[in-house]
Amino acid sequence: MRIPTLPRSRPERVVLAGRYARLEPLDPDRHGAALHAATFAGDAEARLRYVPAVPAEPVAYRGWLEALAASEDPLHVAVIDLASGRCEGRQALMRIVPEHGVIEVGHVLWGPAIARTRVATEALALCAGYAFDALGYRRLEWKCDARNAASRHAAARFGFTYEGTFRQHMVTQGRNRDTAWFALLDHEWPSRRAALGAWLDPENFDADGRQRVALARGAPPPTDGPAR
Repeated sequence: MRIPTLPRSRPERVVLAGRYARLEPLDPDRHGAALHAATFAGDAEARLRYVPAVPAEPVAYRGWLEALAASEDPLHVAVIDLASGRCEGRQALMRIVPEHGVIEVGHVLWGPAIARTRVATEALALCAGYAFDALGYRRLEWKCDARNAASRHAAARFGFTYEGTFRQHMVTQGRNRDTAWFALLDHEWPSRRAALGAWLDPENFDADGRQRVALARGAPPPTDGPAR
């Protein structure tokens, strides 16, 4: 297979908009209060179980968010729910390797208002489209704690292929983390883009917003043994 010209361009702070979601460069002034509320709403303990420590106290949270907004890698974006106009989550492009055309989507946190909805699915699709279609990357990675069943199943639903588990990959929150690796490749993206587009089509949802046809998922990743 012919290798495209490398290196690829690095992602920039751009706005990406769809039918349901908009991705904007993370801005503590514009997004801070709503993102704090989305982060700690409802069952925050479950939401943050596999997320690096996030300060709950508002002043500390503001300083932490300013550091995220200034970062180039990871490059963080706010996820805006177009129906409400509110920031309801965040995600990032990270571990950016232009010389090999490899990039990762990570730091994904979707609050309860958008988790498992069209907004979150489109937020992922916009990110993948930017990496593949606009920047020409060859490989988009998704990594998560091997214990995080929800993230593993989300990766499969979005069309990422499970590639294995890196045992004792890192230490987080005072314990060992085994990391499950997934990837979506450039030649796989066109069919996945079409599947996501069909699922996101307004005709796929009834008047109450319930899906008519589910998004076809890849094979579910195997269950590995517990992390030590």
